[in-house]
Amino acid sequence: MGLLKEFKDFAVRGNVVDLAVAVVIGAAFGKITSSLVADILMPPIGLLVGGVDFTDLMVVLREAYISPAGDEINAVTINYGNFIQVLIDFTIIAFSIFLVVQLINRLKRKEELAATPPPPTVNKQEILLEEIRDLLKGNTKQNQ
Repeated sequence: MGLLKEFKDFAVRGNVVDLAVAVVIGAAFGKITSSLVADILMPPIGLLVGGVDFTDLMVVLREAYISPAGDEINAVTINYGNFIQVLIDFTIIAFSIFLVVQLINRLKRKEELAATPPPPTVNKQEILLEEIRDLLKGNTKQNQ
């Protein structure tokens, strides 16, 4: 029974729940970004570079053929257009995460500055008393 309780404590601890939420939101954000790149950004870019659909860009290493046994053997290709699209996806996601982290860090700095108490103010009487104390200490040393 102790193992189940430890697991429950671990699973409901804030960090694990926060991590799970972040993973789910990150996956959804990745899908949104992929759709943004594939459906909105790449078509105009393809149009600008001559009507190219990036997902169709590939180098064929071996054409598809039908084997003597009658099986269809797929073509062997290097799909560099799809790679370009995924690279753009990654760049947008990485930049978005960078902006979110920057925003969070800025908010944390503001909270830290607001949380730090102002330095204690020293009134004139305290300064004079400290000077008198220091002078008395100096006189005491000279008399010895």
